[in-house]
This record gives sequence, structure tokens and C-alpha cells, in this order.
Amino acid sequence: MFFTRKMSAMPTADEALPGRPDAMRVPDRHFVLDTPLQPPWPDGTETVQLGMGCFWGAERIFWRIDGVYTTAAGYGAGITPNPTYEEVCTGRTGHNELALVVFDPAAVSFETLLAAFWENHDPTQGMRQGNDVGTQYRSGIYVTTAAQRETAKRSRDRYQTLLSETGFGAITTEILDAGPFYYAEPYHQQYLAKNPNGYCNHGFCQVAYQPEASAAT
Repeated sequence: MFFTRKMSAMPTADEALPGRPDAMRVPDRHFVLDTPLQPPWPDGTETVQLGMGCFWGAERIFWRIDGVYTTAAGYGAGITPNPTYEEVCTGRTGHNELALVVFDPAAVSFETLLAAFWENHDPTQGMRQGNDVGTQYRSGIYVTTAAQRETAKRSRDRYQTLLSETGFGAITTEILDAGPFYYAEPYHQQYLAKNPNGYCNHGFCQVAYQPEASAAT
């Protein structure tokens, strides 16, 4: 059955839902940071899209980091244009639940963001994160510059060594160039600030990340 298959395999283009041409409408301002939720972004900032399980907890991790300009919850790395949450949950869009992070590299290093990424989920679980099972919960780093890509790959290899020494398996995190970011529904944006007791399965994964010696902090 497709319901079973969707837990471990990406849909093909023929299987994917058609989506729609209209983008999701979201609030103008970030609920916590009071910065714009959509571009244009300030000169000098960079963006990265990060998948690490449910996007509620992932987004909160990054809006708390000094130097992050804004964050948003959304969908990406899939097929269906402008999907809804319900469509993503069917497994027939190919999308991952993502946190968009807009940051000032003069104020926070990409390594700092990667440390938060690696340490706050288990990147060895494939198409799941804890009890959340499905392609939308896979681990992923979706980069927007060549420098980000190379830094992310080096960080993965370095963290794999640390995980292996502690008994974890192979990292399944995909590192790809970022594609379109589709904003999630308004109620998902900064969800855990609006619902402090809401669901979150993120936390320290028991293995500390070690930044490159040359990385700024």
C-alpha cells in the first residue's frame, strides 16, 4: 500500500500531488523577533533550509540564536508546488518539513548553526525522527552557497566520526542545494511561541558537535 511505502520512499513525479500555483499567505512579521517573515532580506544575510523532524521545534531552536535575523516553518526538497500540511503528511509531495533560517554571517557563523542542527536531533534515522515517521521528517541541510555546501559536508564527516565512536549508525542527512521554500500555514509559524506547551521532540542527542578549529563563533 502507498501508505506504507510513503514512510520510507520518496514519491515519483507521477505519484506526486499536483499542488497549486498560489503561495500560502503568512503573517508579515515574525511573532518572536518582529522581523519580516518573507524577503527581501537585508544585504549581507544568508539563508539555509534545515530539516530535522517536526518543524515546530526546529524553528524555535534557531530563532533563539543571536545573529539569526528571522525564521519560518515551511516545506521544501520535494515535488508538489505550494503544498498544504495535509498534503505533505500523505507522503505524496516529497517535501520535507523545514525551518528557513536567515542569518547574518558577520554575527553568527554557519558552524554555530550546524552545531545546533546536529546536536538537536538524531541524523541517523532515515525517514523518521523519533516517533514521527515519514519522508517529511528526514534530516537535511539545503544550502544556498558553495561555501555552505562544503562546510556542511565537512561538518557531516566530522560529526560521523563522533557518532560512530559513541555507537550511533551512519548519518542519513541529505546535503543539497536549496530549492523553492514553500511557507507553511500561518498557525505553524513560530508555533511553540504561541503554544508553549505544544509538541516538540527536539533535544540534545547525547553527542556534542565539535566545530572546525578555524570557525568563527
